[in-house]
Amino acid sequence: MSVVEQYARAHIVTDAAVPEDETVPVVLRYDPEVDPREVRVGLPGVDEWSFSRSLLEQGLRAPAGSGEVRVWPCGRVQAVVEFHSAQGVSVVQFESKTLLRFLRRTYMAAAPVGR
Repeated sequence: MSVVEQYARAHIVTDAAVPEDETVPVVLRYDPEVDPREVRVGLPGVDEWSFSRSLLEQGLRAPAGSGEVRVWPCGRVQAVVEFHSAQGVSVVQFESKTLLRFLRRTYMAAAPVGR
């Protein structure tokens, strides 16, 4: 089993005056040695968020949430991940295909090697 790390671009949804086309770098990470059921999302200037891989998968099809993280589809090509903390809420919009590609890679990394 191997670590999957995928760099992506995402939009931070905010009411601040930010240009609409501005994206930020995000790191999607999966380490089956640490926890094979968990994925991590690293946002700029914020610690990594970890949550269940199944939550991410469910949230790409229909609204889903658990604890401090919520995921839902946004139209046909985008998905939103919302992170709640004592400091506030971060709302991040991804292209769905980016998250689907990441999930596919995590399942391939966790698959047992042929015998």
